[in-house]
Amino acid sequence: MQTLQAQRLIHGRQATADKPTIVGLIRYADRLRILWLAARRDDPYADWWLIQVHEAIEAASASIQREQERLDRQLGDLNGMEVNVAASTRPYRLRLQFANPYAYRGAQVLSAYDRLICTALTARHIGLLDGASYRQIQEAGARRLRALFLIPQGYRLLKIDRDMVRLNKGRSSEARQRMGTVPEDILNGERQAPFAPRKVKVPRGVAAPTGLHPSVPPTRQSPTTENDDG
Repeated sequence: MQTLQAQRLIHGRQATADKPTIVGLIRYADRLRILWLAARRDDPYADWWLIQVHEAIEAASASIQREQERLDRQLGDLNGMEVNVAASTRPYRLRLQFANPYAYRGAQVLSAYDRLICTALTARHIGLLDGASYRQIQEAGARRLRALFLIPQGYRLLKIDRDMVRLNKGRSSEARQRMGTVPEDILNGERQAPFAPRKVKVPRGVAAPTGLHPSVPPTRQSPTTENDDG
């Protein structure tokens, strides 16, 4: 990552007395791991949340790409000047070892935002953007990324599957109270995220090998490793 603006969104921010938690890429990816495994076990709520993640990624990617193309055109239209986009001499490097494609796609969107900020900083430096226009670009992209990274935090692992939801068994009622009613086309399996995992049924009464445990609401401390189920 070249820019501080993007680097800050890797680990996010811990809550303070006057500032809320910002969920970063690492916590987003860690929570997605739980979502992904729950979707494999046929939890329709996990499928619903993966769809929301997919749609948010698509929207953020399209928005950042449009802004990037606009700035690229402005830089390309300069007469008598060839401009190289600014780059850090010491970029931040992070080894990615995620468990599912949507974690990697989140990292790709963050990388696109990083490139956009580099381009916007360059445009401001040579007088194509004023300070207010630059801040608008920077803040709009950051808002979209924060909103994307926050989505998986709203999912609650309650160890239910489609059959239980249809028959209102187990913790299905609690799931409806906490997360709403699953849309019928998602419950029936007609609609799912394009990169949704293959379903693996775990027989009732058999211990699952992955060791998932029910989730609790996010705390005010923002974890900085991928191993905290938050």
